[in-house]
Amino acid sequence: MVPLLCILCTLSTTGLLLCLWKIFSMRQAADQIRSQFAVRLKEDTNVGIGISASDKKMRLLAADIDRQLKILRREHIRCTLGDSELKNAVSGISHDLRTPLTAICGYMELLAREEVSDTVREYLSVIDGRIQSLKDLTEELFRYSVIVSVDKYDQRENLSLTRALEECLAGYYGTFKKAGIEPKIELPEKEVFRCLNPTALSRILSNIVSNAAKYSDGDFSVQMDVDGTLHFINHAPGLDEIQAGHLFDRFYTVSSGSHSTGLGLSISKTLTEAMGGRIDACCHDSCLIITLAFPE
Repeated sequence: MVPLLCILCTLSTTGLLLCLWKIFSMRQAADQIRSQFAVRLKEDTNVGIGISASDKKMRLLAADIDRQLKILRREHIRCTLGDSELKNAVSGISHDLRTPLTAICGYMELLAREEVSDTVREYLSVIDGRIQSLKDLTEELFRYSVIVSVDKYDQRENLSLTRALEECLAGYYGTFKKAGIEPKIELPEKEVFRCLNPTALSRILSNIVSNAAKYSDGDFSVQMDVDGTLHFINHAPGLDEIQAGHLFDRFYTVSSGSHSTGLGLSISKTLTEAMGGRIDACCHDSCLIITLAFPE
């Protein structure tokens, strides 16, 4: 009886040890898959995920994940190439548009010198305004493919968000004065610092402020919370909630008379998200509110 119990105890102990070893091996394999998966997502490599465990199910899991990673990598390459081709196409198209636009502007200047009726003069003024809008949009389109190449904005430094905003607003002093707008500015007593690219931040703020200066209904206010969140507010009675939600979409424009928002806000969104920030817009009481925030 005693030998039988000893044998049973030995078998039970051996089985328990084998189970523990199996669990340890599978946990180790799971850790290897997890760590290698994170590395493969960051690196451009065809090296597969390898594990030390001999368990068939875990090796099949690693192989399946490896196959999906390769598919994901191919799609990423295809998307990157497509985006690059789109930028080149946009750059080429905008460049081709410059020549006929320049010629049209020249003929418009010649027409302006001719003796024409008041009605024709009025029509020419409308046409000239549309041409200038098209010219501005073409230039903006030309810069788009260059500006959204976010690799050039990888270098970061500790910047005063407060000072950057003040410098941007000071740069638009003449524009605001000409438009009869006196901005209302509310800043926290303590400066807010963020690790950002100075060129990208300058473009983001400039595009937002420029958009407000052009299309504001006579007012503009900027509020900065103690956590650095910025709120840009101006009356926009012709804008609804649906349009506000699309303001940052690529190539989406909101027209009002001879005005359109162009690509500036889309560029701001691209650069903001490239630096880990958040930007959105909403309408409240006939006011457009653009919110910009960067995490600490």
